Amino acid sequence: MAATAAQVRKGRKFDQVLTGARDIFMRDGFEGASVDDIARAAGVSKATLYSYFPDKRLLFMEVATLQCQHQSREAMDTLDLTQPPRVVLSKAANTFLGFLLSEMGQRIFRICVGEADRFPELGRQFYNCGPMTMRTALVNYITSAIARGELVAEDPELAADQFAEMCKADLWPKLLFGIRSDFTREEIARVVDGALETFMSRYGA
Repeated sequence: MAATAAQVRKGRKFDQVLTGARDIFMRDGFEGASVDDIARAAGVSKATLYSYFPDKRLLFMEVATLQCQHQSREAMDTLDLTQPPRVVLSKAANTFLGFLLSEMGQRIFRICVGEADRFPELGRQFYNCGPMTMRTALVNYITSAIARGELVAEDPELAADQFAEMCKADLWPKLLFGIRSDFTREEIARVVDGALETFMSRYGA
């Protein structure tokens, strides 16, 4: 759940509301999305919408968290963790960046930062449901690769964090400061390939 049980109520049209909200948030962003448009897209009254989500932020974070969970599950389903590090890490990096650089990924990040002072729990909930899931999977894979003799690292968690940070090199700062809003496949491949080569030079067996 992206919000506490005391703040969000489930009901017969709960999923219907989420589907409508996702479409409007993707179209208009958080600030531009109106409750009227969300209710209309969901096919419910504003009263019904507010009975489930008394605050638009809670609705956005529910949509965002579910989207992130979906991305994490999809990433895990497409990864063959028995493959060698170069194969698995390359696939994981591209999946990670695909969501991070997406329109929804950017909006999630900005709302978490923008509301951090008033709603610090939003960022924590999102992190636990998405990035932490991916980080845990990466740490587990690196640990198993070490056991198979494919990698050498005394601190698998640090190795996982370093790889994730290297995958954002050049791309994330430009996105964060509004210099660029999208990147070509070639630009992403350049960063991922560089991160992988650096990682394997440091931790490859």
